[in-house]
Amino acid sequence: MSNRSKDPSNLPGDSEIWESLKQAIANSSGFRRWQLERNSNSQLHGLGLDVLVRRYLRETLETLAY
Repeated sequence: MSNRSKDPSNLPGDSEIWESLKQAIANSSGFRRWQLERNSNSQLHGLGLDVLVRRYLRETLETLAY
């Protein structure tokens, strides 16, 4: 492991991590299926990707909690 990887100043910030994670989730088959299932829900139209991914994660975690 190089010294660069140990330097915390080279680590991405929280916003960069969230952006990367959000894109990975948005490209997942589970997220796309979730969107298709809710496509008729007019409340979801016009919401940004950030809000959609957060709702998807919340619903997924609620489902797993049962």
